[in-house]
Amino acid sequence: MAKEDTSGEPAALARNATVDAVAAALLTLVGIVVMYEARRLGAGWTSDGPGAGYFPFYIGMILAIGGAGILYQALLSKSADKRSFVNRAQLVRVLQVLLPSIVYALAIMFVGLYIASALYIAVFMVWLGKYPPWKGVLVGVVVSACFFAMFEVWFKVPLYKGNLDPLAFLGY
Repeated sequence: MAKEDTSGEPAALARNATVDAVAAALLTLVGIVVMYEARRLGAGWTSDGPGAGYFPFYIGMILAIGGAGILYQALLSKSADKRSFVNRAQLVRVLQVLLPSIVYALAIMFVGLYIASALYIAVFMVWLGKYPPWKGVLVGVVVSACFFAMFEVWFKVPLYKGNLDPLAFLGY
């Protein structure tokens, strides 16, 4: 169990000011990259109006200035928010959804959208929803079959079936 701080709440894994500083640094970096690339495109005024990078340059500048301001607030301001951003229990709950979602996205590449979705629905129902396995599998298969019928048969819009193409026997 996570140690508690003096307020009786679980110990923070990250503070708001730290997360703000990281996000602000990334935002500033994105703004600088946009400005650099806009200058390469031509951020000046040409004889027939603004160059291709004119507006992106100023958007990048706004991003960089805003990010720098947030970074200053997060690191140097006395009013920086030092409250907990996330504790261990909250991070575990987020990872319980994030990690299977990453596996799902990767599985789509191999077995396609329909089979990966059926597995994803079934796993979530059984693991997080605490449903019996037969219900999870049934719902996963029925939902994927409905989407298959809707997209492949009715709308004639093929969705990605994966590198292994396990549904090839259906003729789609």
